[in-house]
Amino acid sequence: MAEPRPALVVVGASAGGVAALQQLLGSLPASLPVPVLVVLHLPRDRSSRIAEVLAPYCVVALREAEDKQPLQPGTVTFAPPDYHLLVEDTEAVALSMDEPVLFSRPAIDPLFESAAAVFGAGVLAVLLTGASSDGSEGVAAVRSAGGRAWLQCPEEAEASMMPASALQHAGADAVLSLETLCCRLKEVFA
Repeated sequence: MAEPRPALVVVGASAGGVAALQQLLGSLPASLPVPVLVVLHLPRDRSSRIAEVLAPYCVVALREAEDKQPLQPGTVTFAPPDYHLLVEDTEAVALSMDEPVLFSRPAIDPLFESAAAVFGAGVLAVLLTGASSDGSEGVAAVRSAGGRAWLQCPEEAEASMMPASALQHAGADAVLSLETLCCRLKEVFA
């Protein structure tokens, strides 16, 4: 049976995340019909070039979020340094300077939690490699709202703590190798 197509994909990554995102986002089709929002833990005091770094590997548009920016299908939007990226409503994102979560701003939990609050069962959350427990509460929120959570297999993640923590705290709808995650995403949007 085919996976139901989500209305929104949210992705979180930390340590080892650039390489993982290169592979994951590079697998997205040019005809991607939904928005993708990404939090990668970043240093607060430097500008981010993550969209530029990953652009050569992707056929979808990549950009850094701006406050009140519309959600755009076929576009991957990254949280900027020192701001939480939130889903404001079904039409737009918001940036927040709320306190860091688990020492991170941007943090994954606020993105996943706000996505769950707005999109409910329409959310697909993907949690990749990382060396903190950020994402665990967000995965729990997505799953309790009826959305799905796919975790990178901790044993093959560059840093296993983040997916392992989320799995222990909230469970998952799938625990997959990065390669299989990419294949599943392609299938969902084929």
